[in-house]
Amino acid sequence: MKDFRTGFGYDVHAFGDDRKLVLGGVEIPHSQGLIGHSDADALSHALIDSLLGAAALGDIGSHFPDTDLRYRDISSMALLEITYYLLKKHDFEISNIDCTLVLEKPKLSNFINTIRLSISSCLKLDIKRVSVKAKTNEGFGFEGREEGVTAYASCLIYSDC
Repeated sequence: MKDFRTGFGYDVHAFGDDRKLVLGGVEIPHSQGLIGHSDADALSHALIDSLLGAAALGDIGSHFPDTDLRYRDISSMALLEITYYLLKKHDFEISNIDCTLVLEKPKLSNFINTIRLSISSCLKLDIKRVSVKAKTNEGFGFEGREEGVTAYASCLIYSDC
């Protein structure tokens, strides 16, 4: 028998000057990047929370607090990799993940497969098990005003009972 668990993650970051825009470990050309303690990769942060939540192992802030200088400007993909090994330590496997990014610009259609490949490589998953979608907010809210990015992630993990 298998112990199946679902997780949900959410993150949001504002745009700011003199920062790179990194989503799912992929640098996206844009006039602004995301503000945060690490590289502010909102997609990776939402995914980390999704995985940790599914395993009942806390949240991103409890494992990688923004008060810890070790994580200043760190690649969020490095944090995602640590999360992967934490799940393995607790005998969990990842079945699949599904992510949605909400932002007006830049358009991400040309980067979706590269982001999927980046995440699948980090989590040692077949790319067919990684879904990434991008949506606009049709001009509404802070995303619609091009002030930032919202990321949502869900996952299914399992372990043998």
